[in-house]
Amino acid sequence: MIAEHQHLAQNGVKLVELRLDYIGRAPSLTRLLSNRPTPVVIAIRRREDGGRWMGSEADRQMILRAAVVAGAEFVDFEADIAGSVPRYGNTKRIISYHNFQETPDNLEELHAAMAAEDADIVKLATMANSFSDNVRMMDLVKNSKLPTIGICMGDIGMPTRILAKRFGSPFTYATYSTEKTLAPGQLNYKQMNDLYRYDDINEDTELFGVVADPVAHSHSPLIHNRAMQAAGVNGRYLPFRVAKDDLHNFINACPKFGIHGISITIPHKEVALSYCTQAEASSSGIGAINTMIFDKEDRLGYNTDYRAAMDCIIETYKASALSAHGMQGLRALVLGAGGVSRAIAWGLKQRGAEVTISNRTYERAAVLANELSARAVTWDDRHRQNPQLLVNGTAVGMHPNVDSSPYEQVALNQYMVVFDTVYNPENTLLVKQAREARARVITGVDMFVRQAAYQYKLFTGRDASTSLMRSAIKEATSAVRLN
Repeated sequence: MIAEHQHLAQNGVKLVELRLDYIGRAPSLTRLLSNRPTPVVIAIRRREDGGRWMGSEADRQMILRAAVVAGAEFVDFEADIAGSVPRYGNTKRIISYHNFQETPDNLEELHAAMAAEDADIVKLATMANSFSDNVRMMDLVKNSKLPTIGICMGDIGMPTRILAKRFGSPFTYATYSTEKTLAPGQLNYKQMNDLYRYDDINEDTELFGVVADPVAHSHSPLIHNRAMQAAGVNGRYLPFRVAKDDLHNFINACPKFGIHGISITIPHKEVALSYCTQAEASSSGIGAINTMIFDKEDRLGYNTDYRAAMDCIIETYKASALSAHGMQGLRALVLGAGGVSRAIAWGLKQRGAEVTISNRTYERAAVLANELSARAVTWDDRHRQNPQLLVNGTAVGMHPNVDSSPYEQVALNQYMVVFDTVYNPENTLLVKQAREARARVITGVDMFVRQAAYQYKLFTGRDASTSLMRSAIKEATSAVRLN
């Protein structure tokens, strides 16, 4: 613990919590606190509060008292024991409450009771089960007269950790490393410093993010935050995990939360269109959006998947006769019937291509084909279509299932263009086999970077550095494979 404390101080961390319940025997406060490189918060969590303390409650409270006497800058007391440990010296008292099941309806009542326990700081850490829990928690922090740390745990609550300072919390919590997450949804300090630049977030910081369920795997926060930092944009791009039945509450809360624009992905692309007050013609034609901009009372919908995919295809074919005749008569086979497949199939149909859709669930392929005036074939019949353009809009081949391909190698040939929308990894098994067959290839990274650059322009009004975005996504996907 001493070594990790020194390491954190050397990396610029200004305040460190020492979780004494992680020390197997009675800790030596003298060793921990003498010559400490930063101010500290001393905490000893019981098991019911998410900790590992196995000793008696009497021994735990005795150590907490000793930490106060030893002059620790902050000592954390749970609300139910705060009255039994009196104030002493210059130690600041954090009165805390933890709930790993829910965010209670009576947050204000809990806060008032904790503040009455001679608190210098009130800390509430509760489980977020909806985005509305985040809004209620941040409202509490913002309106509290006493310094308050309000954290919603879990993936849904992650934004409350990143935006704590913006709403008035004296500090937030991050973990030492990805291997030592002490609470659900906790980020490590390098992510907080390097990716989200926590200390520089202020009231003028414009907020954006990606809305998905799940969302933890998304690399969009990495590439957008890198691009904003490089351009000197005072903006942050956050991950928002929002369940399908909570999307309405999330979209309504965005202006109050200070969110100016969102990227939208699985499972929200189609239903999100219905929340737009205006949508570009392509989005309405596709029946799905992947971007929403909040402009005063308006919600503006866009589909940058479509634009990016068409750019990729046109550029690949630009040296051929297709550049002069559009895509008229091009035989295209689209695998999958989700949001990406829908956008690409619509774009191809608009340009005169002959589109066939195949999906593991034939009914979904048939519905999409009927909407777009395309053909549908069963999954077993996909290899009999002899396409000139093959598009994989499924997740087959995505990390960690990198040994899978949605299309048999023997059906690939040098006359095809193979477009795999999977970007992690970039060189999927399908891409590798297509190159072996001497087919021309479009990778998921090509499309991902282009659609992100379009979104960045909608968010900020500036052109993105696509080379920086490409470098960031390759760095991230390489790190995932190494781990």
